[in-house]
Amino acid sequence: MNHQKRSSCRICDGSRLRPFLSLGPQPPANAFPADPSGFGDEESYPLDVYFCDDCSLVQLVDVIDPGALFRNYLYLTGVSETMLRHFRTYADTVAAWSHLAHTDLVVEIGSNDGSLLASFQRLGARVVGVEPASNVAAVARGQGMETIEKFFTRDVARDILATHGPAKIIAANNVLAHVDEPVAVLEGCRDLLDPNGAIVVEVPSLGNLVKGMEYSTIYHEHLSYYSLTTLGTLFERAGLKLTRAEQVPVHGGSLRVYARHQEYAHDKKAAEELARMMENEAAAKLTSFDSLAAFSEAVPRNRSLLRNLVDDLRSAGKTIAGYGAPAKGTVLLNYCGFTPHDIPFVVDKSNWKVGRYVPGVHILVKSPEALTQSAPDYLLILAWNLQDEIREQQAEYHRRGGRFIIPVPEPCIV
Repeated sequence: MNHQKRSSCRICDGSRLRPFLSLGPQPPANAFPADPSGFGDEESYPLDVYFCDDCSLVQLVDVIDPGALFRNYLYLTGVSETMLRHFRTYADTVAAWSHLAHTDLVVEIGSNDGSLLASFQRLGARVVGVEPASNVAAVARGQGMETIEKFFTRDVARDILATHGPAKIIAANNVLAHVDEPVAVLEGCRDLLDPNGAIVVEVPSLGNLVKGMEYSTIYHEHLSYYSLTTLGTLFERAGLKLTRAEQVPVHGGSLRVYARHQEYAHDKKAAEELARMMENEAAAKLTSFDSLAAFSEAVPRNRSLLRNLVDDLRSAGKTIAGYGAPAKGTVLLNYCGFTPHDIPFVVDKSNWKVGRYVPGVHILVKSPEALTQSAPDYLLILAWNLQDEIREQQAEYHRRGGRFIIPVPEPCIV
């Protein structure tokens, strides 16, 4: 994979970037080898996190070619019932807030399998998705979602505008975390946006990452880790203005922000609320290097606690499997140094991952049915953000004596 290292901040172009956390060299988190013969071809890249002293953006500077990361993608949003419920509520909330009409256009950037678009389509809106992963775009089209198989650019925005007209809503979920040039992406959104429209963005919250010890959400696809403060700076640089923000629980805690053309954003009360939220971030020192340095010191402690817990259980003769094969699971397993000797297999509901191997650690991915056959004593929940859904699905496993290991914010058995 092509790899380059940035020397400047991807929001403000400042050069005062300071490293504060290293998770070591790691393979791309979603590059699951299909066969042991591919193990020798794996490459690892630095997974180091930096703080910008000029605008406070937390970011990676090691950038892997997005074509290599995203053209064939193994993550489907529709696999999780939690995500489907989230998208239904998301569409209802945004439609009511924006007074979405049946003739209005909703465009989603990074539309994946079309799960969110389907929720807007259910409400009668016209929908168009933009998704660069060929395999995922095919799934969306199979579900009736018009999907443009490209990375979103200003040229793509102009093509959509010429074909479909301006968008009343442009949605981008976890996209701004993934792109190396977020200002350019938002400029494309501005070009496409109806004068009375809004851009609705969700990104994992830096505050939740720090508070919840969510270091395993740091991986090469996630180039930026946003606070509301840095989002405000980013949108301003793209000629847009935040008008509303709220916390949502998805992905371990995310920020959902709404933005409009600057000349149409005149809600004084909303501006005051945004200012208050940013002041709270400053009070919590989210814009401070020192607080992030303290977080980085706590991460190795979490690793030691989890490692010791697993080692003690295995010494007692207990068997352990993993549940979920998300990117965050790849990071956690590699950072903690777990091997197939520690955790012989993990299970996942995605048929695209079953039969493959977790990158780096080469632990086999099986279907959840494997739990019935092998009945491990413990399940390490790697998709910890979906732990409620997983524990509900595996209620029978728990009834028969199986226990769950939750790795964050502090390892525990439930």
